[in-house]
Amino acid sequence: MPRTPIRRTAPPAAAALLLPLALTGCGGDAQAGDGKHVTVTVGYQSKTINTVTAGTLLRSLGYFERELRAQGRRDGTTYRVAWQDYATGAPITAQMVAGKVDIGSMGDFPLLLNAARGKQLRAPTRLVSVTGYNLRGALNTIVTKPGSGLRSLPDLRGKNVSSSVGSASDGTLVRALRGAGIDPEQGIHKLNQQPAVGASALQSGSADALSQFVAWPGLLAFQGKAQALYDGGALHLPTFHGVTVRDAFAGRRPGVVKAFLAAQRDATRYLRAHPVAAAQQVARATGLPPEVVYLYNGAGGVATFDPTLKPQLIAALKKDVPVLRAARLTGPVDVDSFVNDRYLKASYGREYAAAVRSTAHPAADEVWLRGEDRTHSFTGPAGVLRFVAAHRGTVRAAYVADATTGSRWFADRSVWVRDGARLLPFLTRATADAWLRRHPGARPVSYAAALERAR
Repeated sequence: MPRTPIRRTAPPAAAALLLPLALTGCGGDAQAGDGKHVTVTVGYQSKTINTVTAGTLLRSLGYFERELRAQGRRDGTTYRVAWQDYATGAPITAQMVAGKVDIGSMGDFPLLLNAARGKQLRAPTRLVSVTGYNLRGALNTIVTKPGSGLRSLPDLRGKNVSSSVGSASDGTLVRALRGAGIDPEQGIHKLNQQPAVGASALQSGSADALSQFVAWPGLLAFQGKAQALYDGGALHLPTFHGVTVRDAFAGRRPGVVKAFLAAQRDATRYLRAHPVAAAQQVARATGLPPEVVYLYNGAGGVATFDPTLKPQLIAALKKDVPVLRAARLTGPVDVDSFVNDRYLKASYGREYAAAVRSTAHPAADEVWLRGEDRTHSFTGPAGVLRFVAAHRGTVRAAYVADATTGSRWFADRSVWVRDGARLLPFLTRATADAWLRRHPGARPVSYAAALERAR
């Protein structure tokens, strides 16, 4: 008897990659032009705001175009940049392996899918730099609706949880659930949704929780539409976003890759020197509130901006591969061959080794007053509380670091605990509860009460 063929459905993230390929075909070339007039196509994610030094901020500053004009004077070519904005990394990868995007920025899990898809379709890509990173993993957060009865990860068992499969935030969800003894596939009802769809699902009640990357958790918390349930910083595993380049394009246009990295380095310097102005520029370009952008991208923000390919980040990338393979989203990935620091080393010269070792980051505790174009920094939450109490009505945003994970959050959205004379902030009720269990004399207090005690 003839065998009936078995239909296999591609996992959602894989399907997201394959559909654009079917539409665009393979083997194209984003580098449009006649040799003397070249268009460089850059795929970026405007609202994934820790990629801004390779996307939104870089575009607004015009640094890449400036570098290309200088490159054109050297090689006699006229360059134009075509910026293409996407919601996630998957469509950028699809366009890259189809030869339609030359340079792209995305998170660590999408970067691995980018590497795997490029190799599979014989259109290899290379990771050439990092945009923003967090050594603890705090760029991803699981949130619930305000007033939710869900207090910790075990409460998610059997619940509807929205996530973008194949994203870094989904990796956080999978790891966090496993750590809590919950099967990430069978223990919850996972809704594979784009970030905006998931945010709507949380508001409508069709999702009990949402696991997402920047800036969605902070945005929803700032708007009073969500509260943090789980801080990715509790994983103590680095997460980052980076820049990937088509290998064929880099081989033909190495000067363009060098120009891009030079521009990215300048955008990083600008962000560090002018953090408030940079946040406001990104806010104007994306429609995000400046206070939310600054939560992540500010001087003491959740993300550290540094283009260098640090060993800690590459090691974390290798640990991500088994998670994607377990979800049947990819096969083996040779991370070492995917990483190419040659261009970045050439850009830094002798400074590169020291830059790779540096993980310096300013204090997370800051207050931004209305009408000011700078922030006030503090060495702990006590200083923040006293300053806010003395400037009631004029505070635009106040930021504090979780007392256990160090992750930055809005002071008025944090969970506060009084332990003796100390007032301590926590990003989630779970971390606050853990502190209360270990310190029997400690007591929960409201933010208003914390301000009163700090006066």
